[in-house]
Amino acid sequence: MQHKPDSTHFETLAVRTQAERSQHREHSVPIFATSSFVFEDAEQARALFAQEQEGNIYSRFSNPNNDEFVQKLCLLEGTEDGIATASGMAAMFLSMAAFVSQGEHVVVSRSVFGSTHQIVTQLFPKWGISHSYVDIADLEGFAAAITPKTKLVFVETPSNPALDLIDLEALADICRAHKVLLVVDNCFATPYLQTPARWGADIVTHSATKFIDGQGRVLGGAVLGSKALIQEARFLARHSGPALSPFHGWVLSKSLETLSVRMDRHCQNALALAEFLEQQPQVAFVKYPFLPSHPQYALAQKQMRAGGGLVSFELKGGLQKGRAFLDKLQLCSLTANLGDTRTTATHPASTTHSKLNSEERAMVGISDGLVRISAGLEHIEDIIQDIAQALGA
Repeated sequence: MQHKPDSTHFETLAVRTQAERSQHREHSVPIFATSSFVFEDAEQARALFAQEQEGNIYSRFSNPNNDEFVQKLCLLEGTEDGIATASGMAAMFLSMAAFVSQGEHVVVSRSVFGSTHQIVTQLFPKWGISHSYVDIADLEGFAAAITPKTKLVFVETPSNPALDLIDLEALADICRAHKVLLVVDNCFATPYLQTPARWGADIVTHSATKFIDGQGRVLGGAVLGSKALIQEARFLARHSGPALSPFHGWVLSKSLETLSVRMDRHCQNALALAEFLEQQPQVAFVKYPFLPSHPQYALAQKQMRAGGGLVSFELKGGLQKGRAFLDKLQLCSLTANLGDTRTTATHPASTTHSKLNSEERAMVGISDGLVRISAGLEHIEDIIQDIAQALGA
């Protein structure tokens, strides 16, 4: 990989880290659209399969585009190694399934994405893996939930969609004391705003589909950690096959080059939108980590560079008002995705978290009137104008 040794700034590492140039001396790394790679001779083939020599064998195992994407992410997150996956959910599954076996136990923050909830409650029980849920801010609850059979703790912070936080440094201390792994979904913050490994996380996961891609084009994910842990996870990845396509790996690596610029605008727009929403009489409350009214504002200031691109708010009038608001939007896109250049809006109770019952949704702060906005890169005045007219303001 090529990057200047003294380039310690995030932006420079994101732009200048790239795969070694070929004999063609290309400036931008080409797409390696190949399923397999040719060996120089029988001995090299043997050595590669025996893992005595590093190199490419088959794109389900590794590919130069995916390797560049992962190594760049590792530099930005402060981890040693990683695995690129075909989607964010493939990464979430791999980050847990690689380390637990039948009869073992995981502790999970109650505030996780709907599909992560399904893995823990519907898939893991089929293989004899049990779980315990803990409220995201309840550090004592996490310590109490750990048993001798617990292998890992899984959290996402900020959470989806309530934007609650957990103290990563304190949770890492708890996990270390109990000798269990800490897995952190860093999708909402991205490594530009937050680096969980530097606070003590063992594994960091991403849905690269979101802010890392940033333009709603491709699916992808990543699992990052120490060489030893990633080597353990790589066995499952190789033989279950959640491989990222080389084209998507190329897109995501290029996307990282502009992540800092995009996230600055996402955060700027999201904060301005949150401040606007707090002044609207139709809005019961607003959640945004860098709003002083956020209950964990001080924690957000401690472990995040900025508040991120997501804003959640509760409309007075519940489900009916929430759906009516969405139907009136003209500029903002009504979609379940987030982290796009385009501002998007969704109603979690009827979409991303619809598999949770009303009691489960209430426990993680998802009311019937909750709306999640992913602030895009449009001019903030146009975003606010659209939301204002949808509110009837």
